[in-house]
Amino acid sequence: MGEAAAQYNIHDAKTNLSRIIERVEHGEEIVISRAGTPVAKVIPLRPTARSGRGSLRGELVLREGWDSDEINESIADDFGLSG
Repeated sequence: MGEAAAQYNIHDAKTNLSRIIERVEHGEEIVISRAGTPVAKVIPLRPTARSGRGSLRGELVLREGWDSDEINESIADDFGLSG
């Protein structure tokens, strides 16, 4: 079973926000309570894998005219945006 999360009351959480964030950055979960009742949990965000710009290179094929006025008008019609 996992270890219980550290708990702070709201006043202490405001006073110690930088310390709380530092602990969370190191993988801890922190519970914030009001009058002894847990109301929020601060948890670490896991970075998502981003392949970045150009990640579809070689995977995506654009046909000639893909950005023509006709195609753009058709898309606008599909979304009810044509004037």
